[in-house]
Amino acid sequence: MGSHAVSLLSGGLDSSTVTTIAKKEVENVNALTFFYGQSHSKEIDCAKVIAKLLEIEHTLVDISFMEKISWHSALMNPEKFPIPDNRNNIGMGFSIPITYVPLRNTIFVSLAASLLESNILSSIETDGENPKNIEALIYMAPNAIDYSGYPDCRPEFYERITETINLGSKIYTQYGISFQIKTPIIDLSKSDIARLAYKLSVPIEETWSCYRGKSIPCGECDSCVLRAKGFKEAKLVDPLVRQK
Repeated sequence: MGSHAVSLLSGGLDSSTVTTIAKKEVENVNALTFFYGQSHSKEIDCAKVIAKLLEIEHTLVDISFMEKISWHSALMNPEKFPIPDNRNNIGMGFSIPITYVPLRNTIFVSLAASLLESNILSSIETDGENPKNIEALIYMAPNAIDYSGYPDCRPEFYERITETINLGSKIYTQYGISFQIKTPIIDLSKSDIARLAYKLSVPIEETWSCYRGKSIPCGECDSCVLRAKGFKEAKLVDPLVRQK
């Protein structure tokens, strides 16, 4: 009992590292993965493998209705909006690219909080757990250092949305349990994340960061470029690239 956690696991390097951290910090961790209408499901397959390797409960939720409401994105509609290739580091972080999915993290946080609140309410109202002993933790993997420029990867976004979900929740208003959104890599560079993944024995070779769902990473999209930059600066070999 005690801390309850939901960790958002996309199947990428960052979320796999954060989920590994969650597993080490909290006994009761539920990994949560969304199929949200993205153009390929390769990362979802990776998330399944990673959750199994970490030996944690894994919940996969189909929210593919998002393709009808968050359609203005290269990740949702690549035929209409081509995925940008080989953007330089100067361009990243100073403009919002077409790979941004409208309010994706806002939706993800809300759904993660809903699952976490259900788990906690069950512990209190069904199992009789003392609310005073409970922490409500949401682990996420935004990064505001080496990133593509998404507005929902900034610390201020997570500060504000934490306030919002607390005010709208039963566990906070009735039981005094505050949601906490843990973003342990938000201030790390990609090279720091690569080093941390190695240190924590994250199954890096099973992760998928590429925006495309081919048999091997494209090496050209923002996510591939940033991942390669991180491993190069860390002077480490990316096992995913090496095995291919």
